[in-house]
Amino acid sequence: MKQVLVVDDSAVIRKIARRILEGMHLETSEAEDGRKALAACSFDMPDAILLDWNMPVMDGFDFLRELRKMPGGGKPKVVFCTTENDVAHIARAMHAGADEYIMKPFDKQIVQSKFEEIGLV
Repeated sequence: MKQVLVVDDSAVIRKIARRILEGMHLETSEAEDGRKALAACSFDMPDAILLDWNMPVMDGFDFLRELRKMPGGGKPKVVFCTTENDVAHIARAMHAGADEYIMKPFDKQIVQSKFEEIGLV
């Protein structure tokens, strides 16, 4: 079963994302900030990461840059999930190594279509 790490400082968003992803037969784990997500990835690198941009401690952009430097850090597909809709933000995320981008609020159809596009389901 494919493993997805949900990284978001909102417990509600993590819970919703987890339900959607588990409904797609994906195993999920959670982290509430980028630093905890890096620790989780160093322990067990996931197949994909659903990543919030704005978080305390370490934001999604800094997490992504650090992830891509780690051994095996190029493997996970990364889908940014954020309220930021500025084209410059999207370009910055893609340049840093994101594979796809989802706007909040999201629903099952949006998540499923993006995960299909990146080849995870």
